[in-house]
Amino acid sequence: MSESVVPGPAAWGAPTDPGAETDPRGPGPPPTALQVLRRLDSGPRGLTDTEAEERLVRYGENAVPEWRTPSWPRLFVRSLRDPFTAVLLCLGLVSATVSAWGTACVILSLVAVSCLLRSSGEHRADRSMAALRDLVATTATVLRRTGGDVGSGPPRPREIPVDQLVPGDVIRLGPGDLVPADVRLLRASGLTVHQAPLTGESAPVAKYAVDAPREGPAGAGGHLGVFGQPHLCFQGSSVASGSGTAVVVATGTRTRWGAARSRPGRRPASAFDRSVHGISWVLIRFMLLTPPLVLMANAALRGRGLETLPFAVAVAVGLTPEMLPVIVTTALARGASLLARGHSVIVKRLPALHDLGAVDMLFLDKTGTLTQDRPVLDRATDAYGDPDPDVLHWAAVNAWWTLQLADLPAPDALDEAILDAADAADAADASSAEADAGSDTDAGGGPAGYEGVAALPFDPVRRLSTAVVRRPGRLGTHTLVVKGAVADVLQRCALDDGERARLTALAAREADSGLRLLAVATVERPARRRDYTPADERGLDFRGFVSLRDALAPTAADALKVFASRGVTVRILTGDHPGTAARACQDLGVPLGPPGEDGVVTADRIDRLTDTELAEVARRTTVFARCTPEHKARIVAAVRADGHTTGFLGDGVNDLPALHAADVGICPRDAVDVVRESSDVVLAKKDLTAIDHAISAGRHSSGNIATYLRITLSSNLGNVIAMLVAGLLLPFLPMLPAQVLVQNLCFDAAQLAFAYDRPGAAALRRPTELRSRAFLRFITRFGLINATADLATFAVLALALHTTADGTTQGAFHSGWFTENLLTQALVMLLLRTSRTGGGPVRWAAAGLAVTGLLLPLSPLGPVLGMPSLPALYYALLALVLALYAAGLAVARGRHERRHVSVPERAGVAARPQARPYGQP
Repeated sequence: MSESVVPGPAAWGAPTDPGAETDPRGPGPPPTALQVLRRLDSGPRGLTDTEAEERLVRYGENAVPEWRTPSWPRLFVRSLRDPFTAVLLCLGLVSATVSAWGTACVILSLVAVSCLLRSSGEHRADRSMAALRDLVATTATVLRRTGGDVGSGPPRPREIPVDQLVPGDVIRLGPGDLVPADVRLLRASGLTVHQAPLTGESAPVAKYAVDAPREGPAGAGGHLGVFGQPHLCFQGSSVASGSGTAVVVATGTRTRWGAARSRPGRRPASAFDRSVHGISWVLIRFMLLTPPLVLMANAALRGRGLETLPFAVAVAVGLTPEMLPVIVTTALARGASLLARGHSVIVKRLPALHDLGAVDMLFLDKTGTLTQDRPVLDRATDAYGDPDPDVLHWAAVNAWWTLQLADLPAPDALDEAILDAADAADAADASSAEADAGSDTDAGGGPAGYEGVAALPFDPVRRLSTAVVRRPGRLGTHTLVVKGAVADVLQRCALDDGERARLTALAAREADSGLRLLAVATVERPARRRDYTPADERGLDFRGFVSLRDALAPTAADALKVFASRGVTVRILTGDHPGTAARACQDLGVPLGPPGEDGVVTADRIDRLTDTELAEVARRTTVFARCTPEHKARIVAAVRADGHTTGFLGDGVNDLPALHAADVGICPRDAVDVVRESSDVVLAKKDLTAIDHAISAGRHSSGNIATYLRITLSSNLGNVIAMLVAGLLLPFLPMLPAQVLVQNLCFDAAQLAFAYDRPGAAALRRPTELRSRAFLRFITRFGLINATADLATFAVLALALHTTADGTTQGAFHSGWFTENLLTQALVMLLLRTSRTGGGPVRWAAAGLAVTGLLLPLSPLGPVLGMPSLPALYYALLALVLALYAAGLAVARGRHERRHVSVPERAGVAARPQARPYGQP
């Protein structure tokens, strides 16, 4: 093989990076077909067997990397990197270092349980994804010549395994074939290709051979980038109709498909990662500060040395929410499980469920989400824009007989919409003979009432199709019915320049309103036997326009209203015409804003904006049209950098950059495997209702996590403050390390109920994100209230027990404070929940915690833990303290809710400033 062979995108003029979706022309003018063959050291006759073997050794098999599902042990080890888990792991090791074995065992057990739950949930999701792997092409029809020299025998088509294809091979494509590699067309006949796995566009794309591709935007493939080039087909696509011969220009990882699979890339930190990082550092600062303070204070005021180190570690542990990893994992895993069972939504990465709850800006494509993957008839009009049923009739005649006579496998989407509308119109008019009295269609049975003669199918160069029919009662005359692109049909009509300009302007106005127009024309010719050709498509009589629009998704309008009510702003990123996207929004009742505002922005303006300016424009722009994959990714990244939590719904390979740029990547189950593997959430189908269910589940889980953090941190902070004060004022330790451990175990067991709680309605109405500053303000305020209750308990104990330094009184003090701590924590669980109704698990857990606090000192375990029974006076005074504490909590909660009712910031669940929904002021 010649050293000049350069397989891959460079062979057809694209950038050398196969995954880059920029100008596919590369430096200089686009190469011609002959230049491509020369670069590949090949020809129209294909390669010889010897050449193919040499290239196979040099470039390897035509195979893409397989996705490997991480093993369960690997997922378990990976879960140790979670900051919350790492903090607990460090505390456990420190506890073991100071010989606090009980504390160390409890903490390390919680770490193990958390990692087990998280790795098991993600492993189940990976197994679910493994069942969705796509089948790929196994064989291809290739032209090969025997022998090793150029002058060997003629090329013979043969079936070979796809992995044996090499650059320079010439292959044949036919209906139903999967494109086995990236190829450039040499010849094509009526070829259309499904590129949905690559672009997400469901409509087949016309492909045809071009000797010298055009430069500029048209040559660049328009909004689809390189995928829009008519002479290129790509691995992962499939042939819808027609046939073609092509030369292989890239195989294996050099294809666009293979490059996307082999380089998934590292995603930036998500909303959950940022939240965890912030809160973890708050906890770490407190925990690092607490032990030295305890040691120094006891050394300075009480002359105690390292014997207080276990107590200092116990205080730090008391500040830490030990159950946090377990609560977080359990709440997220439970939400993911409910989504999978109830709505067939797979959450592949558990933290993504929290990110869904935090999403405040959701990016969607128009096709398949707001609209269905099919057009519908809007109206049929004459040359002056007035309704005319004859125009629809003639369009249906063209669609029907082109399908019948051209031997097409199925009508395209536009013809199908026309035939459906014509059937509905015929059914409506069947009972009224007068409706057809003035018609010149002469066909009472619709298109089938004519006799088909010939058909010239749609050609991407002519951009029109022609059906030749014989009308009933008109022997010796053939009628040519032409339908296609407005400009091409008008060019063939017998019109003067003024009339043609008027009709062109009328069509432009309709197109700007978001409609897709086809022109319809007819002409009568004397009957003949010889074949009809495109040369006969001249001197036509213009009939009118058929206008089509995208069929709206049945659930889209309701889902958009629900998103708006939940504080989720929807932005539409589409490669379609601005008018088409705006029309879909108009039909769905989504306003684009008053005149002069940025309701719709096109790609050419995006290119002129900086990232900061782009984020500002995105706040008031509903639709971004004519977007390439790079535009979509840049918009998502700019909005994310602006402080929003973003979600992106995509299903094609060209959506991968935007999926990686978003906090949450979402795709439907029928997306290609590379997209599914790169997404965080997989939907049963491309339906906005499923996203709403997922967002609700995310907010539900996030609300429970936030409630747990709010209650635990404020209670723990109050206990630590009281413990530090008591350690300085009392001649003995306020609580023994074993008692601190038992108290934490009781509270931890009760807190597990938060994973099964039902948060208040307010937590579900707005995007939620765990904010460290909001948590710090909340726990400081309510922690001081809790510390005040603890200090009041000290006074009660002093009054009830007449505190002295003997061991009996120390035990009574430990017992009294132990009971008060559990009772106050039970009150906090009930009073600081976000919901004031329901909460069965939390209510039962709080009741169990209170009973444990009252009965444990009275049980046989009390003396073992150094906690004797208490006098009745203590319980009477404690009841008074608890009543005042509950009243104080209720007042503080009321003030907090009134202060933050307009901007919900409950329990550190902060609401970001919202972008203007749907372009509203």
